[in-house]
Amino acid sequence: MKKLWGWLWRGMLYGIALILLYQFWLFAQVCWWIKFNPSSSAFMDTRLEIMQDSDPDAVLQYRWVDYPKISNNLKRALIAAEDAKFVDHEGFDWDGIQKAYEKNMQKGKIVAGGSTISQQLAKNLFLSTKRTPWRKAEEAVITVMLEAVMDKQRIFEIYLNVIEWGNGVFGAEAAAQHYYHVHASQLSAEQAAKLAAMVPNPRYYDKHRDAAGLQRKASIVLRRMQGSDIPD
Repeated sequence: MKKLWGWLWRGMLYGIALILLYQFWLFAQVCWWIKFNPSSSAFMDTRLEIMQDSDPDAVLQYRWVDYPKISNNLKRALIAAEDAKFVDHEGFDWDGIQKAYEKNMQKGKIVAGGSTISQQLAKNLFLSTKRTPWRKAEEAVITVMLEAVMDKQRIFEIYLNVIEWGNGVFGAEAAAQHYYHVHASQLSAEQAAKLAAMVPNPRYYDKHRDAAGLQRKASIVLRRMQGSDIPD
C-alpha cells in the first residue's frame, strides 16, 4: 500500500510540475508579445485546418497593422460593442458577467457571454474552441497574465489584429479590405459600427451582410461610439 501511495504522490507531483511548466511557457509567450507581434493564433490555426480540409489551397486573409494605422472609428466601435469598460477594468467585467449569468438563467440557455476584450484575446491566442471548465479556468489565468504585463493599448492592438471577421478573415486590415476595399485607417464610423456588430458571429454575417439583426445592432453601436473611451 505504501508503494502505491508513493507512486500516486509522485504522479501528482509530476502532474503539478507539467502544469506549472505549461503556465510558464504561456507566460513567456505573453512577455514576448509585449514587443513582438504574433504571426498567428490558436484560433487562426484551427480555422485554417478546417478550411483546408475542404480546400487544401485555402489561405487566411490576414495582415498585421500597427495601432496608429487603425481607424479610431473601429476602435470606438469595438469598445462600444464588446467591452464598454475596457480601459477601466483589470481584465474582468464582474457586472457584465453577472448580467450575462442572469440573462442566461432567464432564457434557460447561453445567450450572453460577458467576456471582456482581454478574455477574448486570451482565448483566441492560445485555446481551443471547445467549451470546458478547464478552458474557462485557463482563459482566466491567461487574462491575468495579459493584464499584468501589457498596457491596454497593446492588448487592444493585438486584439484588433487577430479577431475573426469572416470565413478566413482575421484582423482589422483584412476586414476593411474584404468588406469595403479600403485600409483599416480609412474606415468610416458607419463601416466600423457594422464591422463591430459582426464580431459575435462573423462567418454568418460574411454570408448575410444585409441581415436585419446586423443592421439593428450596427445602429446601436453607432449611437454608443461617441461615449467610448479608447486606449491612447
